[in-house]
Amino acid sequence: MSIEDIIREDDIGVYKTLLESTRAIPWKIDWETLRFAYIGPQIEELLGWAPQSWATVQDWADRMHPEDRAWVFDFCVAQSQAGVDHEADYRALRKDGEYVWIRDVVHVVRNPDGSPNALIGFMFDISERKRTEERLLDMQRELEELSFKDGLTGVANRRRFDMIVENEWREAVASGQAISVVVLDIDFFKQYNDHYGHLEGDECLKRVAAALAGIVRSPRDLLCRFGGEEFVLLLPGTDEATAMALAWRCLDLVDKALIPHAGVGAGKRLTLSAGVHTTVPTERDEVLPFIAVADRRLYLAKERGRARVVADGGL
Repeated sequence: MSIEDIIREDDIGVYKTLLESTRAIPWKIDWETLRFAYIGPQIEELLGWAPQSWATVQDWADRMHPEDRAWVFDFCVAQSQAGVDHEADYRALRKDGEYVWIRDVVHVVRNPDGSPNALIGFMFDISERKRTEERLLDMQRELEELSFKDGLTGVANRRRFDMIVENEWREAVASGQAISVVVLDIDFFKQYNDHYGHLEGDECLKRVAAALAGIVRSPRDLLCRFGGEEFVLLLPGTDEATAMALAWRCLDLVDKALIPHAGVGAGKRLTLSAGVHTTVPTERDEVLPFIAVADRRLYLAKERGRARVVADGGL
């Protein structure tokens, strides 16, 4: 039996009872007048609007979330005109001002020439399904966020850096803007662990990360833990002078954190060394050699006495 048979006059009593006993909300719209020929009484329980208040498709459109209204209306009209059965999810307005997620499943009844004669459909309350989907999406976003964070310090991790630096490198090539990187390393960190123990070493890394977090100026700047006691600061759209100043600022932030380092370094406090590299990349350049230059300059800073920044060295 086709869906058209459901609303035949001779069967209307039996099928009306059947339809109105379900949680799905049946309805019918006459295509020529765009008026509701029928809507199930369940609509009032779900949305609060009495069945007799659903006169035309304008009532249907008006009782839809403003963000959904245009695309749902245009989509349904286009599909109906084409004689294509379809479905749409949208937020329907309750009489009390709240919104309920609805899935409308629509069958197009066509005339012999193929033109629309009527629309017959069912509305389903899918609010709980949508809430479940949102919870799953929130969990997925949280897991993705965690996968980009260093588990110890809470700053971005190497995975995040690798993804972002590739994107920023391509942007710098396309725009002709400078891009800078600062590679930072804790001085005498092995001796720190040997003296205080690895648990205190972990706390030290957390304190360094917290101090360096204050260096980030904009959403495009990225501070990450590169591995071990090494941190990297990516600075898109930043010239060498600014990058150099920010590198020294990193050293100053850690110095002011007053992390003790007994018997090693100036003032018996923890210090950093840094290497800086800035370039305006071209299509021929690659990102890994760019980072490698900053890394070599870091080791020059170590050789020159530590607690300093190197941005030259003939490299």
